[in-house]
Amino acid sequence: MSTAPRFDEIIHARNRLQICGLLAEVDSVDFATVQQALGVSDYVVSKHLKVLVDADYVHTTKENQRGRARTWLTLTDTGRAALQGHLAELRRITGLAG
Repeated sequence: MSTAPRFDEIIHARNRLQICGLLAEVDSVDFATVQQALGVSDYVVSKHLKVLVDADYVHTTKENQRGRARTWLTLTDTGRAALQGHLAELRRITGLAG
């Protein structure tokens, strides 16, 4: 099933696009891994995750391991559909431009 092309302002921001792209490849990933992959501060990741969580694009789960809190991130079905639609729209736009 293909997703209709749709430009998504929420996903389009570079860091949010990278987060969604990373999460699309795995079942879930921990916050620290996302932070390292993006090469940005915890604050920047938290700021962009809040936008994605508020849009129901990403779900967070917190767990304690050996006394340390760990946050796991998962791309929701809504987030996956939005990402696929956004990527389809970018392909459409670049196809028209090229």
